[in-house]
Amino acid sequence: MPTLKDAVDDFLAQKRIAVVGVSRSSSQAANLVYRGLRGGNYDVFAVNPNADEVEGDTCYHELKSIPGGVDAVVIATTPEVAETVVGDCAEQGISRVWMHRSFGGGSVSEKAVDFCRDNDITVIAGGCPKMFLPKADFGHRCMRWILNVTGGLPKEA
Repeated sequence: MPTLKDAVDDFLAQKRIAVVGVSRSSSQAANLVYRGLRGGNYDVFAVNPNADEVEGDTCYHELKSIPGGVDAVVIATTPEVAETVVGDCAEQGISRVWMHRSFGGGSVSEKAVDFCRDNDITVIAGGCPKMFLPKADFGHRCMRWILNVTGGLPKEA
């Protein structure tokens, strides 16, 4: 298994990233991740089966409906939904998944993590992509430090 650093570097080197779990409520964690990636050098795609538009952008109902596909997926949903999403990733040939989690359970499901590992999908099970962006805000830099010190970040993917 790759180290967390190697997995994060590889994930953030991708250009086409889907964020599953975005909401019409802009204060949700998925929306914060979506905006953070959209502000970088990424083609970011919002995914929510119940929305046609999020944050003024087209929202796709499922991963397979994104034209041209994606290279990586951030999952910011319930753990139960994450289990379905990783199956969709395998079907679409997506080999990089990040399950969002800061403090608390977040999107991480051990069943989904095991599925990823059994299907050659590199999975980052915890943390937030915004904590590792080159221009991470102060709050996310602090969260990264706290989670690292308390063991809240995985050591490997």
